[in-house]
Amino acid sequence: MTTIPYPIGTPGQPWGAAERAAWLARQIRRRSYATEVLDAIERLRTQWDVVEYGRLDYASDHYPLLAIRSRDWRDDLPCALVTGGVHGYETSGVHGALRFVERHAADYAGRINLLVAPCVSPWAYERIHRWNALAIDPNRSFRADSPAPESAALMRLVAPLREDVLVHIDLHETTDSDESEFRPALAARDGKPYEPGEIPDGFYLVGDSDNPQPAFQQAVIAAVAKVTHVAPADRDGRIIGSPVVAPGVINYPVKSLGLCAGVTQAPYTTTTEVYPDSPRATPEQCNAAQAAAVCAAITFALAQRAQPVA
Repeated sequence: MTTIPYPIGTPGQPWGAAERAAWLARQIRRRSYATEVLDAIERLRTQWDVVEYGRLDYASDHYPLLAIRSRDWRDDLPCALVTGGVHGYETSGVHGALRFVERHAADYAGRINLLVAPCVSPWAYERIHRWNALAIDPNRSFRADSPAPESAALMRLVAPLREDVLVHIDLHETTDSDESEFRPALAARDGKPYEPGEIPDGFYLVGDSDNPQPAFQQAVIAAVAKVTHVAPADRDGRIIGSPVVAPGVINYPVKSLGLCAGVTQAPYTTTTEVYPDSPRATPEQCNAAQAAAVCAAITFALAQRAQPVA
């Protein structure tokens, strides 16, 4: 297959400052974090605590980073962490997290503390992009001395709770633009050849290969399957190049890759992947699927915690 070279950089040579600047100059604000996210969070203040856990400052762009927190927080309860918008272009991750708080979170009052960071990467949300303004992927940057301020801020927020988090669900999407823009840009940035992949049609999960929790993953898949379709394996039994270990589930070593799902010591973790470009899914279904995944994850984790030790 012949591919068109990415319009920035020289094939085989990693980007330097000039190429990153050229890439940044191409990025255009396409939607409003203030209107679409901050206003939605503001409406939740009557029932939830809202904390500003950091600020992003990119030239003339300034963004408060907000998290939604249980008002009736109890130190004797475990915590559920919900994150969305680590990749800002993955719209249902953001709005699925907000939908969960608006419609479902009250069902868990008195049973678990909730901490929801619905839009980890607001600069990228506005530009419908995967990277931040530094051409860095925040979801490969959850590690010590993180180069991504979005990731570093979330890690600071979560640090005091790392041992208390029972379940963490990180809400993502896989889109057609992964192949048309983001993977070619990644190859160009790193001076590597671009190898075309296949976008799966449907929802799937990425578990932790070091702590896979298959029953947990399947409980989430079963709940989401009532809302939207689950991605099948490709002809090689894979999804995005990884072996399918159960219907709709693949595993990554999340901590070593610096993924958001590895930011705590939670026994139950997963990353959702919705496919918004499918002709079989609407934006409403995508948001609902994300919220259903969160509910299923928390419900399963609470049920396992309630079981007596043998």
